[in-house]
Amino acid sequence: MTHAINREPVPPAAMAEGTEHDADTAQLLQQPIPAPALKLLLDRLKVSVEMGALHHACEQAQQTLPATPPAQRAAFIFKALQLKRVQVVALRWRRFDQRQLPALVFCQNRWQLVERAEDGRVTLTDAQGHSEQHKEAILETATVLWLRTAPQQESASVFSLRGNIAARLVWGEIFKSRRWVGDVMIATLLVNVLAISTSLFAMQVYDRVVPTLAYATLWTLVMGMAIVVGLDWVLKSVRARILDSVASEVDKAVSQQVFDHVLRLQLDTRPRSLGTLAAQVGGLDAVRQFFSSGVIFVLVDMPFALMFIGFIALIGGHIGWVYLLLLPVAAMLGWVTQLRLRRLMQQQMMRANERQGLLVDVIQGTESIRANNAGWRFSEQWQALTASIARYSIQQKAISNLATVTTGSLSTIAYISALVVGVSQIEAGNLSMGALIACSILGGRVIAPIAQSVQYLAQWQNIAQSLQLVNQVLKLNTERRPDQQLLMPDQAPEHIELEGVRFSYADSPVQQLNIDHLRLNAGDRIALLGPIGSGKSTLLKVLAGLYRPTAGRVRLGNADLWEIDPNVVADQVAYLPQAVHLFKGTLRSNLALSGAVSDSRLLQVARQLGIDRIADDNPHSMDLAISEGGEGLSGGQRQLVGLGRVFLAQPKIWLLDEPTASLDNDSAQQVVQALKAHVQPQDILLIATHRPALASQLANRVLLMQGGEVIADGKPEQVLPQIMATQSRHATRNKPPQMPEGYRPGGLNKGPNHVI
Repeated sequence: MTHAINREPVPPAAMAEGTEHDADTAQLLQQPIPAPALKLLLDRLKVSVEMGALHHACEQAQQTLPATPPAQRAAFIFKALQLKRVQVVALRWRRFDQRQLPALVFCQNRWQLVERAEDGRVTLTDAQGHSEQHKEAILETATVLWLRTAPQQESASVFSLRGNIAARLVWGEIFKSRRWVGDVMIATLLVNVLAISTSLFAMQVYDRVVPTLAYATLWTLVMGMAIVVGLDWVLKSVRARILDSVASEVDKAVSQQVFDHVLRLQLDTRPRSLGTLAAQVGGLDAVRQFFSSGVIFVLVDMPFALMFIGFIALIGGHIGWVYLLLLPVAAMLGWVTQLRLRRLMQQQMMRANERQGLLVDVIQGTESIRANNAGWRFSEQWQALTASIARYSIQQKAISNLATVTTGSLSTIAYISALVVGVSQIEAGNLSMGALIACSILGGRVIAPIAQSVQYLAQWQNIAQSLQLVNQVLKLNTERRPDQQLLMPDQAPEHIELEGVRFSYADSPVQQLNIDHLRLNAGDRIALLGPIGSGKSTLLKVLAGLYRPTAGRVRLGNADLWEIDPNVVADQVAYLPQAVHLFKGTLRSNLALSGAVSDSRLLQVARQLGIDRIADDNPHSMDLAISEGGEGLSGGQRQLVGLGRVFLAQPKIWLLDEPTASLDNDSAQQVVQALKAHVQPQDILLIATHRPALASQLANRVLLMQGGEVIADGKPEQVLPQIMATQSRHATRNKPPQMPEGYRPGGLNKGPNHVI
């Protein structure tokens, strides 16, 4: 890790820039960390510390550790303050994950607090509290002092002890702030109490206004109902706005957490079907629609059905028994319905995800499908999946329709039964006509939520299955455990080492790597050779921290790579895959994928690698539009863009997988010259290639792999002749035997000594 040194390449034409960089490095080592700026950062991170104690610790650190890397001085400060929860590391801005802001940054020869602003800008605040906004490019060569605070242990709750992880996540965000619950409950209570006024209005009209035609009383009642209707409208609008706001905040928080989880997935264990994975994450859309729909209002209104039954009993006496008896029948119907829907929804969701995966595969592989005339095969798969989904959908709708029709019939039965009981009560003199009408109005408030709840059960099952799919994603392993105490070394690694490393894919008996010991030292320029499938690419991914070994350890410096914070690893290690993926955007945004890069630096790398030729062929130059996957660019052009990303990162350890495989000879030589100019003397360069000529130009060490093992390790002049000799023997052994002159298969062989 380089917290103070920015390892920019120093070609002959850039000696002045190198001299200026050395001056910046010296200034960084000498500049003390100001207590006011550090206090601002600690306040942002909600770490309480007294200003006096912090000021004394900063002075003591500067006196005890003069001209030392800032991370060491900061660690001394926090140790003096007994802040055990705070870890510190220095990183380069261009490789820093800006989601981890705020942090301290050494810019303009002073330490400042850096925070994210809008429109891709940053806010810099100095020790005096003065803030200014700048473009990210101003921080391209800056050093970041990042503090990571260990999360406090939360008390156990029902949400953290059991159940679906996705459901816990959603419910946790919903009840993160519980103030809205009280507001909604008060509004709901008032809305349902006001609903009683409608039945009371009808009772008064039929019992007092109609018999005597008392219009004065009628208009008084109407004015009162106008006030009630207006208040009801206001309460329902406020309640809807509160719930919509909560649903929006929950959606943003949950979707962001799930997306970040997907970004951190351990690559060797994630699902192979990207379409299915995307469909699983897309289940959050159904959750959002559920919480933003009217079903919430039905759920919060359901408990008040008992209140309406009680009021019916108060007005109509025995009529209340009618609704009290039918209420559990309707509830039982809903419960049975959701049990029958559960299995169908699960099967339907599985088939829908399979179809989504098929669609993604077909779109990505359209060229291969057409070239091999295989469209009929995928069309049959699509047809079979669609038919299966349609079959489950018909069964689901049949159950839902049966429940809806049955509930509607129960509502009608309740109304008829209420009238029959009401007539007997009127005959006995216990009930008036207006009271009977009021009971029938209130009866609708009892049955309606139950009827609607049965209709929403199908939707709820969809939500439950969607949460289950999201839960399957959240259960996948991430590159680091959430509760893991990560290391943040403050020294640049001088080697990377493998000890007893074994690797195989999940559910596969084939061992892809079997390396007892391998050490790559600073200054090594290593060519990794071997036949196809020998494990070269897998080794690079293990070294890059993309694949986790099944057994053994990978040491970056003196620490286990998988125990180091990913931000520190990203600052030191850069990896070029065989298949470079480009993202929708521009040529500029795809080159500067990892952070802020100045235009001069971008153009320098583009010129040295020949990327400028791609821009020159288009009127938009570096703003050339790039579609998903880099469609429209050749394989060699995409490979150059991937190389540009690595060069702009300027890592300590370069891991390149077939960097010249898709390039012509001239472009390959240009890449070789650029590597010679950019790779620093103490950097580690590891190139997997099938070109021995590339090894002879760059390498001072050659590794030969076969069957996942390193079978040769030595200097190029020792290993390359062995490889060439082996290839020559294989070529001779596989060469067809020479036939005598005049030989014709299956015919007369007229050689020079043939006599007829």
